Amino acid sequence: MTKIVVVDNHGQFTHLERRALRDLGVDTELIDNETPPEEVDADGVVLSGGPDMDRIGHSADYLEAGVPVLGICLGMQLIADELGGRVGGGDYGGYADVTVEIEDENDPLTGSLHPETRVWASHADEVKELPEGFELTASSDVCDVEAMSDTDRDLYGVQWHPEVAHTEEGEEIFENFLEICEQ
Repeated sequence: MTKIVVVDNHGQFTHLERRALRDLGVDTELIDNETPPEEVDADGVVLSGGPDMDRIGHSADYLEAGVPVLGICLGMQLIADELGGRVGGGDYGGYADVTVEIEDENDPLTGSLHPETRVWASHADEVKELPEGFELTASSDVCDVEAMSDTDRDLYGVQWHPEVAHTEEGEEIFENFLEICEQ
């Protein structure tokens, strides 16, 4: 059975990320972000959302763990920040229901949602510049970088929260990530 761990960055919806994976039949565990990757045996990692880049613990170390990584909200921002992208304050601010345009219908994470989907996202902070090796896979009228992928390194990120009921096709993001982890 495929195992995917959720690294807890103290987000208010983190427990829902674990539940979404469990509901797909995935062996999943919620782990504290102070847990080093060498202590974890998993086929994939979800870096959860959270309130603050100062409280990410060992989350960045999972980018070198050799398994697929999905960053959600803060998780995506820390991927960008660690790998040479740029993160800054969003113009829109807090949580909102947003229509996201899927840029690449062949992307393994978001492509199945093409041409667009409705999501629940926070834009207090967001990725302003992609790190080297990443492709823009989704955008919206409130955020230029709603999702990004580096398929060579199996690193993926979404600004929105696929785990909440307000995101129309959120379960599909987790299904697609599970498929990536099983390859």
